[in-house]
Amino acid sequence: MIRDADPQHISALARDLKLPTWQARLLAARGIATTEQAHEFLFPALADLHPPSRMMGLPQAVDRLRAAVERGETVLIYGDYDVDGTTAIVILKTALELCGGKVDHHVPHRIREGYGMRDEVIERAHERGIRLIISVDTGIRAYAAAETAARCGLDLIVTDHHLPHSDGVPKALAVVNPNQPGCEYPCKSLCGAGVAFKIAQALLAESGRERLLQSFLKIVAIATIADAVPLIGENRVFTKLGLEGLRRPVNAGLRALLSNCQLDGSRPLTAGDIAFRVAPRLNAAGRMDIAERVIRLFTEKDAGQAAEMAMQLDQLNGDRQNEEQRILQEIYEKIESSPELKDAYCIVVDGAGWHRGVIGICATRVVERYHRPALVFSCEDGEAHGSGRSIAPFHLLQALESCPELFTRFGGHSHAVGCALPVECIPELRSRLDAHARQKLTPADFVPVLDYDADVALDQLTHDFWAALQRMEPFGSGNPTPVFVARDAKLIQPPRVMKDKHLKLRVVPGNPNSNGGRFQRAHDVVGWRMAERAAQNPLLAGDVLNLAFTVDYNRHPDFGGVQLNLIEFARAATPQAATAAP
Repeated sequence: MIRDADPQHISALARDLKLPTWQARLLAARGIATTEQAHEFLFPALADLHPPSRMMGLPQAVDRLRAAVERGETVLIYGDYDVDGTTAIVILKTALELCGGKVDHHVPHRIREGYGMRDEVIERAHERGIRLIISVDTGIRAYAAAETAARCGLDLIVTDHHLPHSDGVPKALAVVNPNQPGCEYPCKSLCGAGVAFKIAQALLAESGRERLLQSFLKIVAIATIADAVPLIGENRVFTKLGLEGLRRPVNAGLRALLSNCQLDGSRPLTAGDIAFRVAPRLNAAGRMDIAERVIRLFTEKDAGQAAEMAMQLDQLNGDRQNEEQRILQEIYEKIESSPELKDAYCIVVDGAGWHRGVIGICATRVVERYHRPALVFSCEDGEAHGSGRSIAPFHLLQALESCPELFTRFGGHSHAVGCALPVECIPELRSRLDAHARQKLTPADFVPVLDYDADVALDQLTHDFWAALQRMEPFGSGNPTPVFVARDAKLIQPPRVMKDKHLKLRVVPGNPNSNGGRFQRAHDVVGWRMAERAAQNPLLAGDVLNLAFTVDYNRHPDFGGVQLNLIEFARAATPQAATAAP
C-alpha cells in the first residue's frame, strides 16, 4: 500500500523547492507540508532546538544542580542499564563536571537489581552523605523511592521519558519528563539521554560553556537511535548532527568502539550503522555483564585501555547472540507445538534458565515472526521476569494496566514493556491478555502490509537519485527508510545465490520504450536471505517482475554503484499482471 500523501503538498514542495516528484512525495508522506518545514527537515541545525526552560520542572532541577555545584555537594546520578540509560549518565556526568561539579553514579545490575530505583541504593547514598540524587531514563513511576528519599532527607530529581502512571508522578523536588501531565514541551518523543541533554544544554548555557554543547551530540545520537524513538523534531537534530560528528570522534572510547565496528569515518555514518553495529555492543554490557562498562568506555582517556574495553564489549555481544539463538529455538518450539500459543492474539511464553538480558530481543523476534504482540518471561526461584513488544494497533502498556494486580512491577511504552510477577500467575496473565487482545485486534491486524513510498522507473535510479535520497537521512522510527516500487523489471540472466542464502538479480526495464530507446543500464538487486523463497518458485532469465526495494550504494572499487535491496517481488508475466503491485 502506498503511503498517504496530500497531492497538493507534493505539488507545492516540488515546485517551491525544485525537487523531483518522488522526493516531494517522501516529504509529504512524512507530514511535511510547507517549505519551512521541509528546510528544517532537510537541513536541521542547533538553532532548531527548543529552549530547555520550556520543559516542565527543568528550571527547578537546574537551580538545584547549580546549588550543589556551588556548595561542593556530590550529586548521585541514578541511571538504567541499557544504551539510553548509560549514555544519559555519561551526558549529565560530563556536563556537571565541566561546570565544576562532583559526581557519582549508580547503574543497576540487570539480574541482581532489575529495572527501576531501589530503596537500598537511596539509603546507602544517605549514609555516605549524599544530599541530591537525580535519575536519568528511570523514575517516573518510582513512588516508593521518592518516599524513601524524603524520609532520608534527600532531594530527588526525576528525569525520564517513559509514560507516567495515571495516578500521577512521584513526589520529588522536580520531575523532568516531556510526557508528564501539564508539560507543554513541543518534542514529546525524546529518549532518556535526550532529556539529560536538555539539562546539560541549560547547565552549559548558564555557565558560559554553550560552545561545548555540540560535542554531546555524538553520544545523544547513539542513544536516540538505539532507543528507537521517532527521528523527528529535536531527535532529528540530534541524530543528523551527531552522525556527522561521529566521523571525527575525539573521545578515546568512541574512537575505539567505532573502529571495532569497522566504521572508520571513510563514509557518512547512517542510523543503521548505529542500530545494527554500535548499539548491540553497548547493550551487550547491560544484558550479559555490567552496564558500568559503557560508562568506563566513554570516560576512558587512554587509547589502549579504550581499545581493550571495546574488544570486551564485542566479545560480550557474541555471547549475547549465541544465547539469543538458543532461547529463540526453544521459544519457537514451544509456540509451534502449542495450539494455544500459536492461535493466541497476544503470545505469552515462558521458560526456565532463559537469560533475562536477552528476552527483550527475543520478544522482538517473536513479534517479527508471528506479527502479534508477545511477552517473553524468564522464570527463576518462583518469580517471572518479562519483556514485551507489540504491533502498531495494540497498546501493550495499557494491556498490562488492565490486570495490574498480577504484577509485582511493570512499566514501559505502547510497544515495549518490562514486568515481573509470580510464576504461578503466568497462566492467568496469558488468559487475560489474550482476552484483552481479542477485544482490540482482528485477524487482519496480523497480516503484514507492505507500505511503500513511490513508484519509480529503473532509469531514475542514478547516482543523483542516491545523493538526493541521502538528504532524507537519518532513517528510522518516524522517518522510515523509503521503499520504492519498480514495475516490469526484466531479468537479464539467471539469479545468483550467494553464500547459500542470499539472492542476486540483474534487471533492466522491461519496457524497451521506457527511456526513448537509449542504452538500458542494468541494476543489481540483492535479496538478503531470500534464496530459499526463490528456490521454491524458480526465476528464469527473461522473467518480468514487479519489485519493492530500498536503495543502497555498493562502494566496491570495481563493481560499486547504486544497489537495490529487495523487500518483495512478484511476477508480472502478462500486461495485466504487470500492473499489480508486489
